[in-house]
Amino acid sequence: MAWLNVRSKFLTKLLQRSIHAFDRSITHRVATTTNPVFQIKLPEDQYIRVGVIKTRYWSAGTKGSPLILLHGGGSSIEVWTYNFDALAQNHQVYAFDMVGSGLSDKPELPYSLDYQVQFLTDFMNALNIDKANIIANSMGGGIILKFALKYPERIGKIVLISSLGLGKEISIYHRFLAAVPVIAKFAQPSRFGAKLMLKKNVYNPKAIPSEWVENSFQRFKMPGRKQALISILKTNLNLGGVREEVFMPIVQQLAHIRAPTLIIWGNQDAVLPVTHAHIANKYIPNTSLHIFDKCGHWPHVEYPQKFNQLVLKFLH
Repeated sequence: MAWLNVRSKFLTKLLQRSIHAFDRSITHRVATTTNPVFQIKLPEDQYIRVGVIKTRYWSAGTKGSPLILLHGGGSSIEVWTYNFDALAQNHQVYAFDMVGSGLSDKPELPYSLDYQVQFLTDFMNALNIDKANIIANSMGGGIILKFALKYPERIGKIVLISSLGLGKEISIYHRFLAAVPVIAKFAQPSRFGAKLMLKKNVYNPKAIPSEWVENSFQRFKMPGRKQALISILKTNLNLGGVREEVFMPIVQQLAHIRAPTLIIWGNQDAVLPVTHAHIANKYIPNTSLHIFDKCGHWPHVEYPQKFNQLVLKFLH
């Protein structure tokens, strides 16, 4: 067991050095940043029981077909702040905090993609949504790819943003946290850590408002939040990257996805490499691909107007 302690200490020190270097690189750029996003009036929080899980969601729009927005692992519906109202002009839009994230309940269990596919299905059933178009980011993308394979009759069109599930590669930061969960277990919630987590999703740190840092910090202190995040990481990743049993069943069946799919990626995505976008584009039969340059893991946050226009045209 001694070698495990040595490895844990080594990886912890390496991660701390990486965090320190990253924070130094962004501090001078974010100190005076302001962002007009919080001039937007956010939708009213609503809650619904999805099975036994109290689930927070937003809804707006009366025109068109249902459209569900699915965030990434450990994120929340605020990540759609730039997009929600624009999409609701033409669609009945729903965004919800996935189980284990945001202000939804956080039970202690393995957060596998299969479990989260079932949760999405239960959410749709709870709101009597028989079929929907779905926009999904990061882990949400992995969920929707599995959903499309399991329930093809319940999905219209897919917008896949920087999706998990298309290969093994993922950032070293996420691999460390999955392989050495003690780092996350004993980490004390801080604005520094919240800022770091958010900034890793963008190419331009100015895209992240300071309010998001505060929200993230406060929510990390919520009961069960840390345990849920550790479970999400350990269940789906290891030191080598995305677990083979997570991504291989998806990659092997991409050719069976029939839903028209728009693939959107940031060329400088530091979480999931842009090469994964080309895998999806190659093997999913009915696709179109758009890559944003000078853009990270959240194209919908960094280029919201262009993103919204692109998606509305695709869904039309």
